[in-house]
Amino acid sequence: MTVTVRFAPSPTGRIHIGNARTALFNWLFALNNKGRFIQRFDDTDIARSKQEFADAILYDLHWLGIFPDATEYQSRRFEIYDAAVERLKATGVLYACYETPEELDLRRKVRRTRGLPPVYGREALALTHEQVAEYQADGRRPHWRFLLPNFTGDALQPERTEVHWNDLVRGEETVDLASLSDPVLVREDGTYLYTLPSVVDDIEMGVSHVIRGDDHVTNTGVQIALFKALGAEPPVFGHHNLLTTVSGEGLSKRTGALSIESLREDGIEPMAVASLAVLVGTSENVAAAHDLTELAGHFDPAATSKSSAKFDPDELFVLNRVLLHHMPFDEARDRLMVLGISGEQAEPFWLAVRGNLDRLADAAGWWRILREGARDRPEFSDDDREFLGQAFDLLPEEPWNGTVWKDWTGKIREATGRKGKGLFMPLRLALTGLPSGPELADLLPLMGREGTLARRP
Repeated sequence: MTVTVRFAPSPTGRIHIGNARTALFNWLFALNNKGRFIQRFDDTDIARSKQEFADAILYDLHWLGIFPDATEYQSRRFEIYDAAVERLKATGVLYACYETPEELDLRRKVRRTRGLPPVYGREALALTHEQVAEYQADGRRPHWRFLLPNFTGDALQPERTEVHWNDLVRGEETVDLASLSDPVLVREDGTYLYTLPSVVDDIEMGVSHVIRGDDHVTNTGVQIALFKALGAEPPVFGHHNLLTTVSGEGLSKRTGALSIESLREDGIEPMAVASLAVLVGTSENVAAAHDLTELAGHFDPAATSKSSAKFDPDELFVLNRVLLHHMPFDEARDRLMVLGISGEQAEPFWLAVRGNLDRLADAAGWWRILREGARDRPEFSDDDREFLGQAFDLLPEEPWNGTVWKDWTGKIREATGRKGKGLFMPLRLALTGLPSGPELADLLPLMGREGTLARRP
């Protein structure tokens, strides 16, 4: 069997880190099983779905390193759903209901007062032809419900209604259909809710594994029943835990919380995002993977916790620094050129400063310091100013090599008696304008003797 997975967001906003977690779980599972990844846009809500959001989602996935084998749009597949509806009607498991929202709400309240679960009582199944004709004459249009099975042959007197499956993430799972209302699959206006198009597409597209958030566990019981009603074998399901904000709030495309776009614009590396999105809330240690192939080696759906996981953006910067500190120049070259960093000095410069970067874009600031000096000249005490005057008088002649910093500070120490912070801090402030940064032994050869002398207070 060829493993086929799908990522199926609705294009009604930008995807956030929680959506990316689902996409990455599917991508890594396909990668580990030499399978296919289908990008499917659940865009049957024509009013809210936008092509610009679909395009943005694809861009975010590409940025993360996910490149779908196929891209599908549900809005282009209505004929397939219409045919499935007719099949379900023909077998009697999709039935017309004429209640208004107000009538349904009243019935739920009555059931609660009687100590009964507030599920739909299937009253529509008992309607006579005359009652249906009366509703239609009044202009009522039906919505259509899927008759949940009870596995005993008697729909009105259910005895065994449990659906079982072995979840890829959570192990053995059970949903009791008796606790649920028959789901509405088709609205009064003929539009589809999520359930039917999703199941029909999974069948038509040969999806073998459905990996998604654990907020869909109950839906899975219904969908397994619908798969069987359509004569198809259900796929293997896996439900991973959800991510929340640090304060425990849920994530939403509508609020833009922790969107992939915002993380990218904040200078976070894609593999920092992917590593934390996948490994947080699992038994694996959270560490920065260099690429998705390496991350796939640490990915095991069954290692995922059943409780939700808090996503702390501060952890992204820890991973970001690790990735940048080990990033080879060849990988950074093109992005550095965009920042105006190029030429013979670009590679030694990158190797000198990468260990001090939180974001790759921060390299531009160090390039400016290297080329132009500090924008704000620090204030020095009279003692430090006298010390720096002596120090710059001792600056070695060219040509310079990798030992120039050691040679220079050795002469300064011998001439002034200063050592430790008292020696190095005034020199760092004079050369860079900052109290910390890359090793001066690496920066000094890049500044050159003339450039170094220009920084004399």
